[in-house]
Amino acid sequence: MKTIRLTMAQALLKFLDQQYITVDGEETKFVRGVMGIFGHGNVTGIGEALERESGNLIFLQGKNEQGMVHAATAFAKQKNRKQIFACTTSIGPGALNMITGAATATVNRIPVLLLPGDNFASRQPDPVLQQLEIPSDYSISANDPFKSVSKFWDRIVRPEQLMSSLLQAMRVLTDPADTGAVTLALPQDVQAEAYDYPADFFEKRVHHLDRRPGAPEAIQRAVNLIASKKKPLIIAGGGVHYSVAAKELLAFAEAFGIPVAETQAGKSAVPWNHPLGLGGVGTTGTLAANRIAAEADLIIGVGTRFSDFTTASKSAFRNPDVAFLNLNVSAFDSVKMQGEFVTADAREAISALQAQLTQRGYRSGYADGFVKGLKAEWDGEVDRLYSLESSEGFTQTRALGVVNGFIGSKDVVVAAAGSLPGDLHRVWRTTEPKTYHMEYGFSCMGYEVSGAFGVALAEPEREVYSVLGDGSYLMLHSELVTAIQEGVKLTVLLFDNHGFQCIHNLQRGHGSDGFGNEFRFRSKETGRLNGKYMPIDFAAHARSLGAASYTARNADELEQALRQAKAEQGPVLVEIKVLPGTNTDGYDSWWNVGVPEVSTDDKVLKAHAEMRKKIQTARPY
Repeated sequence: MKTIRLTMAQALLKFLDQQYITVDGEETKFVRGVMGIFGHGNVTGIGEALERESGNLIFLQGKNEQGMVHAATAFAKQKNRKQIFACTTSIGPGALNMITGAATATVNRIPVLLLPGDNFASRQPDPVLQQLEIPSDYSISANDPFKSVSKFWDRIVRPEQLMSSLLQAMRVLTDPADTGAVTLALPQDVQAEAYDYPADFFEKRVHHLDRRPGAPEAIQRAVNLIASKKKPLIIAGGGVHYSVAAKELLAFAEAFGIPVAETQAGKSAVPWNHPLGLGGVGTTGTLAANRIAAEADLIIGVGTRFSDFTTASKSAFRNPDVAFLNLNVSAFDSVKMQGEFVTADAREAISALQAQLTQRGYRSGYADGFVKGLKAEWDGEVDRLYSLESSEGFTQTRALGVVNGFIGSKDVVVAAAGSLPGDLHRVWRTTEPKTYHMEYGFSCMGYEVSGAFGVALAEPEREVYSVLGDGSYLMLHSELVTAIQEGVKLTVLLFDNHGFQCIHNLQRGHGSDGFGNEFRFRSKETGRLNGKYMPIDFAAHARSLGAASYTARNADELEQALRQAKAEQGPVLVEIKVLPGTNTDGYDSWWNVGVPEVSTDDKVLKAHAEMRKKIQTARPY
């Protein structure tokens, strides 16, 4: 048997460079490259291999370990999970900084390969710098916490273990039902150890992502259920995009007159101006979608995991005869809401159902003009919100209207946390699939700038806009520097509303007077953070990093800034000064956050009583 003598790190990169995936006959190089921050634990192992043995893998220098994982996650998400980046870090703090990013990828079912350095397997120099020592279990290192946020985890303590571990890693990374973060902990001494690897281990390997059809019996049960219902509602989740099934979903809805609502991950599957497109559903949903959800006798979930925001904490579906039909490639998600299910690829399941329902001559039973009327009412509300003026300042929904009216139909908006995801889910108007990139599985503050960088890497031909608040920007903006370094164009739209206003609003809506969520100076009179707002100049900060920047305080200034930003060749930040509390809320929605049963404030007790009443009307599981 022919062998090649390589260090474990060199073998790892050589293997990754030869991995391909094929979907619908289209072959794609699966691993685009490696993002990394070097330190002891990876600089003389993977670092040396990347310097001299990287093959066709590109290397990108991260600036924050969490940020580069978010960028890798966004890249894979925008690529519909057909291409990934690996991320490498040193041991200790460098590794631990990736855990939030790992959880974000796993919650969203997005493949990302994490390669943190680890303690010496030989233990000769123990304890090394940054080593975590647990007296009761000396095998534990700073990488063990990755187990709880990874879909596959392994520690390579001998160079030959790499081979079997990589095969399992690739199994998970390319599995649409079981993907997420994959973590291979790499002891720093083992990375540099050599082994005679079989040469055929490094031959080109193609992973076939075959579309999984629904079992005939399951399809038949689903057809029988749909045929028995008059008011079905489709909820399109992220699986619609990953399956590239937006066209088939729309054809299915049109064939049978079924309205479509969207989750955060599914939004942009249906054009906003389509007669059956109701927009977002649930806690951050539209009035049209939530009213139809309340009356629907069948919910057809396509590629959704039914999060609490989608279901409005399981209060959205109030018809006593409502049933659920779940089309999902993941059996774990298929059984949710106690529904009938077809465990299959979304496109395959939709096509099979349409064929049989057409033979039966099925048609939904909505009264003429009912869906159209609700949709027209909601479109009018969005028009109102987009033109909303205030004598006190620039409203957030007005600013979004300006941006939505300016950008192109194929431009991508990226968001994740704060009040903006709620506004975007409700009022943002998309006409093309994959133009709405929302990380709302983990709603991780700080994803926005890093994620926009990842999206721009994935689709450099598109304009990419990171939409975030000042709170998220302050938490994590480091990959803006990486975008500048790489010459990758993205535009950061920073909505400055002086704090964590989403949670501030949540507080006040449940009995609080507001505490600890606005960016104010500490008052000498009260001793609390309720003095004047802090005058932070975010545009100046961005310029100090090397980005172009502009500031807008009204609609005219914002339109001008957007034009100037589009003309820039590199990264841009537009600071938008908006009036706090001018986000959207309500629209027949609810979110169970838990309210204290005991309090010295009557407003809190009242909010608790209202919560208990709402829980009584929600589904228990």
